[in-house]
Amino acid sequence: MASSPKSDFSNDGGIEAIRHPTPAEDGATPNSSNPTPHDRLEAFAQRRPLLFAMAYRMLGSAADAEDIVQETFIRWQQTSEVEIESPRALLVTILTRLAINHLQSARVRREEYFGHWLPEPLVTAPYQNPSIALEVDESLSLAFLLLLERLTPVERATLLLREVFDYEYSEIASILDQSEANCRQILRRARQHIKDPRTRFDASREQRDELLRRFSEASLEGNLEGLVALLSRDAIFYSDGGGKAPALPKPIHGPDNIARGVLEGLRRLVPKNLVRRFVEINGHPGIVTFLDGRPFSVFTLDAADGLISNIYVVTNPEKLKRIPPLESQPS
Repeated sequence: MASSPKSDFSNDGGIEAIRHPTPAEDGATPNSSNPTPHDRLEAFAQRRPLLFAMAYRMLGSAADAEDIVQETFIRWQQTSEVEIESPRALLVTILTRLAINHLQSARVRREEYFGHWLPEPLVTAPYQNPSIALEVDESLSLAFLLLLERLTPVERATLLLREVFDYEYSEIASILDQSEANCRQILRRARQHIKDPRTRFDASREQRDELLRRFSEASLEGNLEGLVALLSRDAIFYSDGGGKAPALPKPIHGPDNIARGVLEGLRRLVPKNLVRRFVEINGHPGIVTFLDGRPFSVFTLDAADGLISNIYVVTNPEKLKRIPPLESQPS
């Protein structure tokens, strides 16, 4: 039987505890054996988009991802020259282990979170988000990020490294300080844990756009039957206010309950003078509402078989800080 995954990379020795990483495919190295501060800064800057992309998917929070990327830079600066064989491999190793440690320490806080926790939404269009410099795909969707919540930190890292960022098992083994055989077992368990027959990504962008438009119109018109007709039989409505903004404490299941809950929420909890803008949220069609020019909520959805399968609404103001203000949005 393979050994259980190691789950704590917080060694007091810091970066010295990281085993010499397998060189990644970029093959870049700092200037000879004595990289200058400029060399180190440039090597980090080139890989910063990758590091943020990995950290955000690991943590589901842009704020935490930025903190982890910054801590990775600090440790990268402190690394001795003899430890650097591949900048990319070493940076990814540092970041992955920091993210695993963060998830382990955040577990209690997540369990004590008021209401249902949702990932921090990212606006990915209509303007260029500098944090999302890599391809926007389904691994960035709120549905996928929620599935990752079922995994242990090590399972999450293994799945992302292999399935999203195309790392070889030998590289993953080095990053996680595991054997290749153990990494394969971890990945197998991770795949089993996120199996969900409800999670399908077969709707086109045009279908999602149309469903979002029709749902928005039916909501504003108070059209109960129109809302019900747009929802799949097993649809789920998730909302996250973090105890700081209007939201429902538990998910709502089923089209009738969702439609009534949405209309009741609009009547009782939502200000009448909101301004709405259609944007792209984590690669999917979405709506941002603004109150007095500041973001009030983010709304997005999943679709399958021509119907809405999941709805996500984030009103927690801590998770809306990175949404651009109303004046920067196209009208």
